Amino acid sequence: MRYTVKGNQVSYGEAIGIMVIENYAPYVPGDTANASSYDFPVRFERLPGSTPARLFAHDESLVDVAIEVGHKLVGEGVRAVTGDCGFLALHQNRIAEELEVPVFISSLLQLDFIDRITGAAGKTGVITANSASLDRRLLGEVTSVPDERLRIEGLEEKPEFVTAVFDEKGTLDTDLVESEVLEVARTLTEDEAVRAILLECSLLPPYAAAVQEETGLPVFDYNTMIRYVYSAVVRRRFDGFM
Repeated sequence: MRYTVKGNQVSYGEAIGIMVIENYAPYVPGDTANASSYDFPVRFERLPGSTPARLFAHDESLVDVAIEVGHKLVGEGVRAVTGDCGFLALHQNRIAEELEVPVFISSLLQLDFIDRITGAAGKTGVITANSASLDRRLLGEVTSVPDERLRIEGLEEKPEFVTAVFDEKGTLDTDLVESEVLEVARTLTEDEAVRAILLECSLLPPYAAAVQEETGLPVFDYNTMIRYVYSAVVRRRFDGFM
């Protein structure tokens, strides 16, 4: 087999490019920004200026730098581009228009799929970093699911999550964050119509298994989305027998 050099690439084999926001919290195993969360290589690139405060404020000026970073990732060989904050949803359509590879910038893009598989009487519970900022303007960029089919609860008043992620104290106690996430999950499932849960925030996949054990429901997050897209852009030949 003959291979050909691609542009100015100096490394190969990273199909998924991840724009990493400027949030200085520990990214533990399972976190979207931790490379050991995947069983395939990914390429990270910092998204300058993309602080949680600007993302929660729906700062539209971030889109230009996101497009620039996206082009850099594509130039380095990635086959699809994502992010590591669900609030990047505001920029999904603009970035997708500009890049020549698939763009799935926010975990919230899974909402339409989840809504279809949970049935007409079902609802999707969303655990988010900031429920006040997860408004219809943001959701309208990535989903057609109406508000009445969503139950949204946030972590903006949970002390360990806030001090570790918003205040960037430099440490994160996973046991405490897990207990806070499970408390929110229990609140969501007080509504018996909730049939699936989406973890919006990229720091929450480490707690997905605990949420499922607590609720018995399907749990979606950034990592389920990334693995799904990876399986589409990197197809494997089958090797078996009959």
